[in-house]
Formats: sequence, C-alpha cells, structure tokens
Amino acid sequence: MKPNQIFRQCLVLAALALLSLTAQAGKLADLPDPLPTVARTDLITFDTELKGRLEVRDNNYDFDSSVNGPQDAAWLLTRFRLGMLVTPTSCFKFYVQGQDIREIGGSRPNNIGSFGADGDDVFDVLQAWADFGHDADGLSLRAGRQPLNYGDQRLLGNPQWSNPTRAWDALRLRYAQETWTLDLFVGSPVNFVNNRWNESDYFSTREARNAIVSGLYFSSKSLIPWQNVTDFYLLNEQANKAAGAAGAPLGAVGKTNFFTLGTLMKGDPKKLHNWDYEMEMAVQYGRVAGLDHLAFAGHWGTGYNFHHTWKPRLGVQYNYASGDDDATDGDNNTFQNMFPGNHALYGFMDTTGWMNLQNPQLNFSIQPTSTLKLTLDYNLYWNATNNDAWYGANTTSTVRPVNADARRASSFRGQEVDLNAYYKLNAHVALQAGYSVFFAGKYLAQTGASDTAQFGYAQVQVNF
Repeated sequence: MKPNQIFRQCLVLAALALLSLTAQAGKLADLPDPLPTVARTDLITFDTELKGRLEVRDNNYDFDSSVNGPQDAAWLLTRFRLGMLVTPTSCFKFYVQGQDIREIGGSRPNNIGSFGADGDDVFDVLQAWADFGHDADGLSLRAGRQPLNYGDQRLLGNPQWSNPTRAWDALRLRYAQETWTLDLFVGSPVNFVNNRWNESDYFSTREARNAIVSGLYFSSKSLIPWQNVTDFYLLNEQANKAAGAAGAPLGAVGKTNFFTLGTLMKGDPKKLHNWDYEMEMAVQYGRVAGLDHLAFAGHWGTGYNFHHTWKPRLGVQYNYASGDDDATDGDNNTFQNMFPGNHALYGFMDTTGWMNLQNPQLNFSIQPTSTLKLTLDYNLYWNATNNDAWYGANTTSTVRPVNADARRASSFRGQEVDLNAYYKLNAHVALQAGYSVFFAGKYLAQTGASDTAQFGYAQVQVNF
C-alpha cells in the first residue's frame, strides 16, 4: 500500500477514534491547562487529566519517500495525570502530581527521545512542590519539582504538546502585585526515563550534562498603557556540553556558561483599534562548549482583528535566529534555544527550532462558534547561514549534515501549510485535529531527498 493511502486511512481511523472517545467521555472535560477538580474539600483538591492523540507522519524527518523509517508511521500517544493539592493554611500549600505516558503502535523505540519518540514512562512524579506565601500577592517561595514556563515558551517552556512535557527541580522566589510579577529562580531539568524514578541533572549520578538554569523575569500588564504584556528577563545556563547533548555546536564538548538578555512585548488590540503586535528579542553572550558565544534571535508579528461574529484575525510574523558562519574560528554564533516549548511556534510539523533560522509566516484564524476555532498558517523557511545546520524543534537533531554540498546549496528550506481545528465540547472535554504538509525547497533538493512531507493528528483531552 502506498504511503499516501496509509496516510488517508489513518486519518479516517483517527476521526473514528475521536468519535468513540467523545461518546465515552460524555460530559466530562476541557483542553486548557487549568486544573478542574473531581473532588474538593477546604483542605484537599484532586485533579485528573486523560489525553489521547493519534499521529500520522510521512517523510517528516528525512523527506525521502524511498525510505520507510521508524518515523514514517502512525502511533497513539496516551497520557494520564493525577494530582493532589493540599492547602493547610492560606499561606502554605503543596501539590503532587503523577504522570503515566505511553506510545502505542508504530516502530519507533519506546525510549523517550529515541528517533523522536514520545515513548513510555510508567507512572512517575511530574510535580511535587510546596508554596510558602501567596503567589498572586506579595512575596512567595515555591520549592520542589515544578514547571518553569515564561513568555511564549521560546526559551523556557512547559510544552503540553510533548507527551512527557518538562519539569524542573527548582526554587522560585516571586514578588507579585496586581499588574506585575518579578521572579527569581534556579532549577535543573528533569530527565524522563522509563522504569526508574525520573531525576534532574542536579541530583542524577547518571547524567553528565549537569545543566543549571537561573534567571530573573519581570512581567507587567500595565507598564506601557497600550500593551498587555511587557516582559524583561535575564537568564543564565550552565552545563557540561557533551558530544550528544542538545544545542549548538552539535558534537562539541566543553563547559557552557552563557547569559540571555531579552524582552517580550504585546500590544492590546482593545487599545489599538483592533490591531495587535508582538515582539521578542534576545541577545546571548558568554561561553558555549568552551567557545566564545555571541548570538541574537528575534520574533516580530502584527495582526488585525476584524469586527465580525466569527472573530477573524489576519496576521503576519517573522522569526529569526543567528547561525554560525565559521565553525573554525573559535567562536560560536548559533543562538541557543535552551529548553523551549517550540511546538507550533515555527510550524506544526516541528521541523524547526529557534536556531539558524529565517521564518516569515502568514496566520489566519476564525471562530465560527463560541466552541469552535479554525486556524490556517503558511510558513516559509530559510537558513540564516548555510555554514550552520538546520536544527529541529528538539534542538538536538539536524535535517542535513553541514558539508560542501550544503554550503553551496540554496538557503531556502521549503514551505509548510498548517490547518487546525479546536473544539470545546463542554466544560471538560476538548478536541483538536489538524493536517500539515511541507513542500521541500531547493536546499533539500540540492543536498539529498526532497519529497513532500505530511503530518496529521487527532486529539481528545479530558480534565476533571
């Protein structure tokens, strides 16, 4: 059977699976990330999440129809979470949440990260933290395993699309007022490994990376009157760069200690005659893998929100991240994407990270009903420099090796079209489905296989 026929059949199966899951879910749940409850007392609150997503991918990683690799297949991802929040007093609370994830079907190894697999991790601790003080008013301290999620997740994110997501063993000191917050934090990323308790770099004796991220993050809703977001941040990452570790330069070994100074701003369409805008810019300096490091990245976008019952919005944006022009000069200029939630920021197929990138986008969305939203995105991609690699969204893999052919090739990677639908069935159940296609550009054609890639998915999430 041809890959396109398999692809169409899998999408039909996805739709049928969603209908079946919806019928069984009945009146249960909601996709957004707040924590709805199954039971509550003045002291204890429980929450549960059930999520299933069927994915179908063809040529997403190699753009080669002649090879039927482990990533050219369909699989079902499941996720179950159970959490408990205990609030003994108004100024003290603690939360613990377990998570079980599985990858069913396909031919990828079930080890998380192997061939891009979401993998298996039998019930383990995702969060376990204690709060002292009021995190929405005044001074508070959160200590323990927790998410670190800032801005649009371009550098530090808790990506819910990724089945394992991300967690940190961290300390976060926060001072909050009605319209602004200031966070001071330090943490170590948790490694998700099946059949043993997940440990962070700091506590693990098996992990040589020893990554520690610290930062100061200020966020205001009112500092600039016509903006609903005005953020400034200073981040620091320290690690031992191993040959197989994420981040550029890939394969390099050495000490890493660099700073990221940045800002994020978003215009409020209610105060700008239905126009909105957003921009995030960051500069990095320090040492990466023993090399002097200086890099820059930016995101700029604007859009118009039309007066119509369907709430149409038309927007454009441009994303840029520097690459390294010369791998032999003792310097590194590839922007370090750190620990992001990259999904959908640069296309739904996750071919691209915020590294060595030029990415113009056209974005359109409508909301025909209060429960249904449709989006259409058109992406174009170029390398910032052909002397550096095309890095995937996971920041660890490259699409083509950097060699003489790649340096001589066109910098145009290709174009991607994403169509997505979001449907909120009721207060507890949300459905999501989408289809994406990537048309290869000259860079792929001049460096190897350049076949069209496809991706489709259907997802149901239940929170109660």
